[in-house]
Amino acid sequence: MPFQMAATIYLCYFVGDWIDVRFEFAGGWWAKGFTMLGVLASLYQFIRQANRISKDE
Repeated sequence: MPFQMAATIYLCYFVGDWIDVRFEFAGGWWAKGFTMLGVLASLYQFIRQANRISKDE
């Protein structure tokens, strides 16, 4: 699960950074926003998987 979380966060950061560079936005706000989105998405996925594991036991 930690590798999945890291991959999700990095992928979202990469997309945000690409948008910042491609469209020449200053401040890196897209990268920051997409990184936060990736953190929230990975936490949501982690909680879902943890609940599924606890139900099976």
